[in-house]
Amino acid sequence: MTTAPIASPRDATSAAHADAVVVGSLNMDLVVRTPRHPRPGETLLGRGLTATPGGKGANQAVALARLGASTAMVGRVGDDAYGQALLANLDRENIRRRGVQTSADTTTGTAMIQVDDASQNSIVVIPGSNAALTPADVASVDDLLRQARLVVCQLEVPLPTVRDALARARRHGATTLLNAAPAMTLPRDLLALVDWLVVNESEAAALSGQPVGHPDEAAQAIRRLRQSGCRQILVTLGAQGVVAGDDDGLHHYPASAVTAIDTTAAGDTFVGGFAAALLRGEAVAAAILEGQAAAALAVTRAGAQASIPHRHELADH
Repeated sequence: MTTAPIASPRDATSAAHADAVVVGSLNMDLVVRTPRHPRPGETLLGRGLTATPGGKGANQAVALARLGASTAMVGRVGDDAYGQALLANLDRENIRRRGVQTSADTTTGTAMIQVDDASQNSIVVIPGSNAALTPADVASVDDLLRQARLVVCQLEVPLPTVRDALARARRHGATTLLNAAPAMTLPRDLLALVDWLVVNESEAAALSGQPVGHPDEAAQAIRRLRQSGCRQILVTLGAQGVVAGDDDGLHHYPASAVTAIDTTAAGDTFVGGFAAALLRGEAVAAAILEGQAAAALAVTRAGAQASIPHRHELADH
């Protein structure tokens, strides 16, 4: 695959400048380990409960920042202890948070995460303040998007807000990346605003209308999505690697064999690694490999943001 260049920064000297702006969710993750996932009506005993910063938007912002990209976050938290903890975490990660508003009348978003002994997770998200993020919130920090080289969105905040962020980014000349998670169908006019679409198996199936369980099915889904206007698509398949499609064709990137401990935030880590590499000017193939390397390291560790590696760690593996 050829390099998809990302424009040079328009004002690299600005104190408010960030190469990457992430518009999305901030959650407090409540994580419990279980021997297996319970059946309907069944009660299982879990092992421990931890509360750690999460949310797909914040996870991807942390991944971008740790993997070398200057990053800003746009989102909402509640006026509560979880919200204050998430803001403090952004500060620790050197993520600009001027675009993160505080909602006085809604609680901070939370996610209930079960991780079983096979390292597979199931997640229930309670949107909370994330559902209150509006296009007006995005408009209030339009200067961040104007200066950005890359704008990253997901689907844990309202769809009109995602559409507005992508449209503003396009008008300002930034590259757009949509991680279309959680899985849902999307209108063609929104997909037309996306330069890079990144989806896993279930998300690719929801968008393409066909099963996606292995690389050949992913390739077929990419062909169908390209007919809908998506030009550059990455389908992540966990241990089966990544299938990528653009005007140069379809390519399969096998995954490295690792012993997984916890797959939470693996997809978010891939997005951050891929996007950070693109921002450095890496070719698409190299950026995909960097995203895979970061995700492979993340799944060998427990937790969401706690598992995301720093760039120097990739050189050691």
